Amino acid sequence: MKLPQNKTISLEEGALEALEGRKNLLAFSAGVDSTALYHLLKEEGIDFDIALVNYKTRIQSDEEMHYARKLADQDGKTAHILEYPLKGSDFESQARKVRYDFFGSLIGEYGYENLITAHQLDDLLEWGLMQLCKGCGVAEFAGMEPLQKRENYTLVRPLLFIPKAELEKYLKAKDIRYFVDESNLQTHHTRNLFRHEAAAFLMKSCPNGIARSFRYMIEDKKTLLPNPKIIFHNGDLVCFDRPESETTAIRQIDKLLKERGYLLSGAQKREISRQKSAVVGGKWVVVIEEKDIWICPYVQATMPKEFKERCRKAKIPKTVRPYLFKTDSLERLLSTPFFSS
Repeated sequence: MKLPQNKTISLEEGALEALEGRKNLLAFSAGVDSTALYHLLKEEGIDFDIALVNYKTRIQSDEEMHYARKLADQDGKTAHILEYPLKGSDFESQARKVRYDFFGSLIGEYGYENLITAHQLDDLLEWGLMQLCKGCGVAEFAGMEPLQKRENYTLVRPLLFIPKAELEKYLKAKDIRYFVDESNLQTHHTRNLFRHEAAAFLMKSCPNGIARSFRYMIEDKKTLLPNPKIIFHNGDLVCFDRPESETTAIRQIDKLLKERGYLLSGAQKREISRQKSAVVGGKWVVVIEEKDIWICPYVQATMPKEFKERCRKAKIPKTVRPYLFKTDSLERLLSTPFFSS
């Protein structure tokens, strides 16, 4: 079945509103999802540039890179390309870090307000099934949302409730070229195994019901996962009220670290819950106190005795103090109503 030439796919309305009149960056790979999104955004009159990472792992990687450059050039867009040969084990997590570090550097340098990704309904289901098998609640099962705030940009997913099959039909109906990454067909990667052995059957059988279910669950998350009540925020440091529920506390910590570009593993969540104070990934300090929770980058510093004494009297966690010293933000912290009262 082909889509009629005069019919296209409707992108998520709220996502489009977030993109209109903004400076947008599309994460592009030349595959089905991102190629379809590229052309759908064009149809909607959304302005954007593209970013692609060439990991040099496949013969066609260079061809995809040249295709991306040509496509952007013919439409008057900027194509940001990073060539980063990647080898070794744990490729998926390494590639994700390289990719999002690259996107973050572009956002900082060029002032992009939104990062657009081509995650679609199959991705959402695959992710949910993987979380289900690890042990999760509704908030984790419906992990992705059409709009999610990060520290200095918004992550926008206009295709999130659209099945991949519909995107393929769209590209074929429009006779638009795209590439197929054959590594996605191999089931030795966990994500691919869930895709082909579990999600594929469900998506073929009941895609509309799956889309409705995820919409309901994403709405439910707003009740299940209330926003943290911020006490103090300065740069990458945040202090917020500790909720009564330990599960809610861990979820809020997870959410705030995601906004800062760090994904907690299940083991790290359990460590934080058990120890109440941890340095995760050698990068982030997380401290759960009796009434509040602290998150800040992990730094080391030699601090004057007077500075340490003021921090002690204010009951500021020891692992947070070096960041306050390095950023010269202690005075601002102590002047907030929470500390000055």
